[in-house]
Amino acid sequence: MPVSAETFFAEALKAVEFVRTTQMENIRRAAGILADRLLRGGVVHVFGTGHSRAFAMEMAGRAGGLAPVHAMALEDLALRGVRPAGDLEDPTLERDPEVGRQVLRLYDIRPEDAFVVVSNSGRNGSTVELALTAKRHGHPVVAVTSMQHTTRVTSRHPSGKRLFEVADVVIDNGAPFGDALLDAGDGLRVCSVSSITGAFVAQGITAEIVRRYREAGKVPPVFISANVDGADEHNEQLRQAYAGRI
Repeated sequence: MPVSAETFFAEALKAVEFVRTTQMENIRRAAGILADRLLRGGVVHVFGTGHSRAFAMEMAGRAGGLAPVHAMALEDLALRGVRPAGDLEDPTLERDPEVGRQVLRLYDIRPEDAFVVVSNSGRNGSTVELALTAKRHGHPVVAVTSMQHTTRVTSRHPSGKRLFEVADVVIDNGAPFGDALLDAGDGLRVCSVSSITGAFVAQGITAEIVRRYREAGKVPPVFISANVDGADEHNEQLRQAYAGRI
């Protein structure tokens, strides 16, 4: 199969279709759990390292997205003086369980809050530790991961657990082992897909949460594009409602 844009599009669409046909029930289950917490005044905290940060950015703080969604980031450890900025350049930082605990301590997390934890491999210590700690404090955890990948690797967490083994709901992003779709020869593969399917999952969860708001007779707290007239006032009201939490 030659490497080309057309081939990539075809293979990526297969991955998206896999998510649509096999993961919809898990997406609905996840949305039900998250909507329950949001309707009780909670916030959904989303965490991912590396390119899994894209999932958090897809859900939090964007036009058409829900206001009470908070993107957690390793960068905040440096911005708030917990770790030197140089640590962020260490590709092994995400493997350290202590990092997961440090990230959680940065934020105003309340009993009614919930978590979405995203990791293609599901193996790194910070990700697993954050999920485990959230669970110990009574928060529901939704995991988004590649089941093809995570079931072929060992955990880097002292518990020996991978992300899918600690979450309340697991959504398979349909990415292959190693994430890249196309064989480029010489043992190389190119064109990763987890961010693409992840975006579909993130927006699918958002749609299902909004549906539950409407079923409950509530107006969903949704951001409007800042480039639409009148959006600034609307969005600022939402930010103030969740001040210090998002």
